[in-house]
Amino acid sequence: MHVFPCTQCGLCCQNVHLAEETHFLDRGDGTCRHYEATSKECSIYPERPDICRVDRQYSLHYNQQYSWDEFVILNIQACELLQKISSDATG
Repeated sequence: MHVFPCTQCGLCCQNVHLAEETHFLDRGDGTCRHYEATSKECSIYPERPDICRVDRQYSLHYNQQYSWDEFVILNIQACELLQKISSDATG
C-alpha cells in the first residue's frame, strides 16, 4: 500500500476552492466544510471523498502516467506551493 508523507498542515483543506475537483467541498470561504481548524483534522477522515485520498487518486487516475515516487514528488510540490502562498499572505 502506498503512503503519502502528509505533514498534516491542513493547507490543502483550507484551499479547496483552488481546484475544480475539490470545489464542491468549499464551505464558502475556500476551506473544506469538513475541516476542523483547531485540530487541523478532517471531521470525516475515514469517509473522506476519493479526491482527498492521494493513494486513491494515484490508483484511479495517475498510475499509468507516473511512478508512485514521481506522483509523491508532484504532490509535495503542490504542498510547498500552498505553504508559500500561505506564508506570502500572512507575512
